[in-house]
Amino acid sequence: MQKQNGFTLIELVVVIIILGILAVTAAPKFINLQSDARASALQGVKGAIQGANGLVFAKSAVGGDEKKAKGSWTNADPTKPTDGVDIGAEYPAVTNFGYLQATETEFNNAIDADFGTTDTNDWKVDASTGQLVITQIGAPVSDCKLTYVEATATKVPEYTIVDTGC
Repeated sequence: MQKQNGFTLIELVVVIIILGILAVTAAPKFINLQSDARASALQGVKGAIQGANGLVFAKSAVGGDEKKAKGSWTNADPTKPTDGVDIGAEYPAVTNFGYLQATETEFNNAIDADFGTTDTNDWKVDASTGQLVITQIGAPVSDCKLTYVEATATKVPEYTIVDTGC
């Protein structure tokens, strides 16, 4: 009687089929990494904005400016304000009821990020609707965005993330 060395063809085919089934079930978990990264980046930007807003509000409250509307500052020009809450940046923050305004200039001033209106920045912003819509360059705009709505006299700022299409 001869000893069998190696595997039969049927054993090899069964192993290949099993590996194929495992690959088909596991592959989708690893294919969608870019979408997950974009959604996580949006969460990170939201956290950065919330943290900056908390610090700006604390500085506003200490200075007694937490009830001041953005139009009531002496010089409310957001490109070069001379009046506002000192946040240790190049320009003081011209706040709206103690929180950051929904403008590209205020966000770039308060947060160490590169917000802009062109594709040369990391993050693209659109403030044309009265709120700030932040999207990552290269991401689908409609279903992958962070919307920031300014504070009012009776409400704190709102942060809304849509990440269903990242």
